[in-house]
Amino acid sequence: MSTLERKRKHLEACLEGDVAYQRTTTGLERFRLRYQALAGLALAEVDLTTPFLGKNLKAPFLIGAMTGGEALGRRINLALAEAAEALGVGMMLGSGRVVLEKEEALGSFQVRRVAPKALLIANLGLAQLRRYGREDLVRLVELLEADALAFHVNPLQEAVQKGDTDFRGLLERLGDLLPLPFPVLVKEVGHGLSREAALALKGLPLAAVDVAGAGGTSWARVEEWVRFGEVRHPELCEIGIPTAQAILEVREVLPNTPLIASGGVYTGTDAVKALALGADLVAVARPLLKPALEGPEAVSAWIGDYLEEMRTALFAIGARQPREARGRVETI
Repeated sequence: MSTLERKRKHLEACLEGDVAYQRTTTGLERFRLRYQALAGLALAEVDLTTPFLGKNLKAPFLIGAMTGGEALGRRINLALAEAAEALGVGMMLGSGRVVLEKEEALGSFQVRRVAPKALLIANLGLAQLRRYGREDLVRLVELLEADALAFHVNPLQEAVQKGDTDFRGLLERLGDLLPLPFPVLVKEVGHGLSREAALALKGLPLAAVDVAGAGGTSWARVEEWVRFGEVRHPELCEIGIPTAQAILEVREVLPNTPLIASGGVYTGTDAVKALALGADLVAVARPLLKPALEGPEAVSAWIGDYLEEMRTALFAIGARQPREARGRVETI
């Protein structure tokens, strides 16, 4: 199956297939925000502005990596980017491997014209470092007019896909390439980063880490839908570190590294729980796919409602800024 065909089938699976975790949850339901009735705060004082990668985002929110490389991906990316620009939030592009393989796929990733000021993060699989070097990475970021580059690590997804399954020596390879002339992030794709993974990353000059925990989309389930038209190994597809647990474990090991929480963080209240547990920003992907097919206005409406819920939740716990949410949570 070609890379372009696989990307199209990924979209079909995420739009039509039952690709969410079935029993594994984010773990955020085990926590309760500490409500403050006498915080002496006005809702108008709550300011979501968050500095990240040299830009001042209007909220601690990123549109997560989804797609690119074919016609529908172009339509989706343009809608997402236009909404990111309008709302002042960031956007992570889908894997740029297809651009390095076939530069004619570049058009579906070129969104800078509709998002001249937005934070754009390019994306590439860590496994691709077996094939590509510094010049390729710089070229990818330049072609996409991106501000940063994220490397995704996805061994379970690759194993189910029968893709790139040799992850030996890749962190050492990344370490040899760093620093690059732009910020570099490392992320999972939805099965979570553990304490052990964070320890492996410790010492690398990373701009941020995205825990991408379990509880939202299971990319093992996506790959089984693509490969078989059904989920044949449901237990295998439940493997992962729940998002809440991933935040706690990674934050403990990397106390000073900017931390993104993604993986089923689908409400503004859960976003504030993630901030309270130690995240600096949140990212959302699959829930934005259908709005993106409707257009940028639908994406903006979805994100706008999410951010309003986030603002209200921060107000309810007496936090004027996202960073003040830290620790204002308790276990149920």
